[in-house]
Amino acid sequence: MSDDRTPDAPIDNTPGQGRTPEAEQIEPAAPDEFGFVQVWWGDGKGKTTATLGMGLRAAGHGYRVHMLQFMKGGASSVEAVRGEYNAIAALPGISYENLGHYGWHGMADGSDENEHEAQAVAGLDRTHELLEAAEEADLGEPIDLDAAPEAGMHMLILDEILYAADRGLISEADVHGLIDAKPADLELVLSGSHAEPSYLADRADLITNVRKVKHPIEDGQRARRGTEF
Repeated sequence: MSDDRTPDAPIDNTPGQGRTPEAEQIEPAAPDEFGFVQVWWGDGKGKTTATLGMGLRAAGHGYRVHMLQFMKGGASSVEAVRGEYNAIAALPGISYENLGHYGWHGMADGSDENEHEAQAVAGLDRTHELLEAAEEADLGEPIDLDAAPEAGMHMLILDEILYAADRGLISEADVHGLIDAKPADLELVLSGSHAEPSYLADRADLITNVRKVKHPIEDGQRARRGTEF
């Protein structure tokens, strides 16, 4: 099979036609093909990292992104200020809020179990508010990059919501209800849980299992600044 492509000739069937992309000024824009439900679960490190990376990519195109964290309460090895929060605050078009309670439900770490449930329910209520705001917005149009999430968003990341459902703090039916309430053009991203969320098999467009092969925590390594927080 002959191939007449050369290093000096752009490759027409590749992204960018063989040219190296350059950074551009971020301006408000609207996506053409958003609307999927994504699920990220598994026992491996990187679920939040992956969804944040995708949010960063969307924000880089000028799309409005918001992340709501359900159970990012952390532990004694994690500092109060996290690198991702600082980075989000410095970027246009992406915002976050955290309703997590210190510690982890069911871990006997001294945290209040009832407070975990209360925060998860508050997160569920807040998500419905955000979905209603997105429903009222025109997601086919750009949204001001500095606008509050109440003005709508093109991508909504619900970080650790699957852990909340797995722990019974909210129900699987609650998660189904959020998907049912999702505007057609909103990209909804759900993450968390080491247990497979089989109840979402027929509801999600993309499901990724983040598998652990090896983790330094097994040798006693605690969370590190800049990688885990």
